[in-house]
Amino acid sequence: MASPSSYMAIVTMALLVLLLGSSTAQLSTNYYCKSCPKLFPTVKSAVHSAIVKEGRMGASLLRLFFHDCFVNGCDGSVLLDDTSSFIGEKNAAPNVNSARGFDVVDNIKSKVEEACPGVVSCADILAITARDSVVILGGPNWEVKLGRRDARTASQAAANNSIPPPTSNLNQLISKFQAVGLSTRDLVALAGSHTIGQARCTSFRARIYNETNIDKSFAQTRQSKCPRTSGSGDNNLAPLDLQTPTAFENNYFKNLVSKKGLLHSDQQLFNGGSTDSLVRKYSNSLSNFKADFVAGMIKMGDIKPLTGSNGEIRKNCRRVN
Repeated sequence: MASPSSYMAIVTMALLVLLLGSSTAQLSTNYYCKSCPKLFPTVKSAVHSAIVKEGRMGASLLRLFFHDCFVNGCDGSVLLDDTSSFIGEKNAAPNVNSARGFDVVDNIKSKVEEACPGVVSCADILAITARDSVVILGGPNWEVKLGRRDARTASQAAANNSIPPPTSNLNQLISKFQAVGLSTRDLVALAGSHTIGQARCTSFRARIYNETNIDKSFAQTRQSKCPRTSGSGDNNLAPLDLQTPTAFENNYFKNLVSKKGLLHSDQQLFNGGSTDSLVRKYSNSLSNFKADFVAGMIKMGDIKPLTGSNGEIRKNCRRVN
């Protein structure tokens, strides 16, 4: 028979395992099947309408989910407006004049509230809209794990510190992803989301004028709408994927192999370093990219969710209840 001390140790270990596994274990792909059966078609219809209206919006919605999850977990904090008690994430360096799609999320939330009031979190809406955006633009499908609750606060400082900027080198990128439990494979696969969307001139000006690991004709093309002088044309846009900025495929990786990555951080993934082989793999195999992208998205969606009695279900995604 086990001694009282060893018995207590076993109980303590069991409780620790339960506690450590509880946050993601409480997420489920059928979380709302009874409480909000029309959730998925309601969200997808609204996302589809937004993308038809503006092709770039799919990439913007996907990026919101990424920027949400990297800052204290997937808790909808990126959606909160500033208040007298906290400065939120919307005006953090990675988001100001850059993060977009908040009005679309508001519209989706209002439609979901009509279907099932007070049930679905803004954090989960971000997760679903990210998936739907990828699918609508031709990318892979996956079952989204749900059951997240919404944060009651946000942190501009955390956003500034956690989201990797476009000036990052490879080691910095790997470190930022490792900090939230994502591997180097996840990093490269998730970077493939840059097969859709656009970037502002301020994000790539230094690369197209100062760097040497760039195709010359590609640099010249980008320079035509992004003047060298800071303050001139700062908000002019260029597609992250030269060929098909509103189609989700693997041209992004083919561009990197050809030294046509738009951002410094993009080209760092194929610049004689440890990730070159993965970039080549994805450039040659769309199926491998899609499989690893899906795995990375599911893993990213598991970052520190609020579950159980933590957080809340916001009525309005921009403010706490």
